[in-house]
Amino acid sequence: MDRLNKFQVIDFDLKTWNDFLGKDAQESHGRIIKGNLKAIFSNQTLNIFPSKNEVFNAFKLCSYDDVKVVILGQDPYPTVGHAHGLSFSVRSHIKPFPKSLNNIFKALSKDLNQAPPKNGDLTRWAKQGVLLLNCVLTVEEGKPNSHKNLGWEDFTDAVIQRLSNEKVGLVFLLWGAYAQKKRELIDTSKHCVLEAPHPSPLSAYRGFYDCEHFSKTNNYLAKNQITSIKW
Repeated sequence: MDRLNKFQVIDFDLKTWNDFLGKDAQESHGRIIKGNLKAIFSNQTLNIFPSKNEVFNAFKLCSYDDVKVVILGQDPYPTVGHAHGLSFSVRSHIKPFPKSLNNIFKALSKDLNQAPPKNGDLTRWAKQGVLLLNCVLTVEEGKPNSHKNLGWEDFTDAVIQRLSNEKVGLVFLLWGAYAQKKRELIDTSKHCVLEAPHPSPLSAYRGFYDCEHFSKTNNYLAKNQITSIKW
């Protein structure tokens, strides 16, 4: 059964995503998430990231029609000022980069033989069709994975599955065991799935630096006559 038939989209205001995700879906699950969001953001004793108006930035900055690549993260950075609604991305002024992002840039630089990006804001990727999707869209300060039970994973699993079902020729980058569990939602006969260890310092040395996912992504897109990504 299509997972998105279980619930109503929460706070989307973009027509293409609304149409894609199904405005006529049942509302019960959406109410649960929306109720939880209202409760946590109204609790003045908690710092929740990203800010309420940035929770759906992955969708706001990468339209449904433009999606070419999906990079899955687990949940937002739990550090003040870092998260802004895109997986692995931070605001442009943040230095030093989070360690995982720094390792992503190291792998990118090695793969493409180019200088690493000067800032960690990946909005430039999103605007080219890279859906930077965290599986859990909010987090409490200093507590990674603290919002894993709010219903986010049901929602984002449904997004992944619907993208797989309705599009052809996407590239899914699954870094680490958590992201790789989502492989079962993807039709690998229609899409390219690239897997590697997580870019965390705990696992990046196991093969992430040499995964060449950036060139492999662009080679696949070019093969399918799709404009490549300027990483």
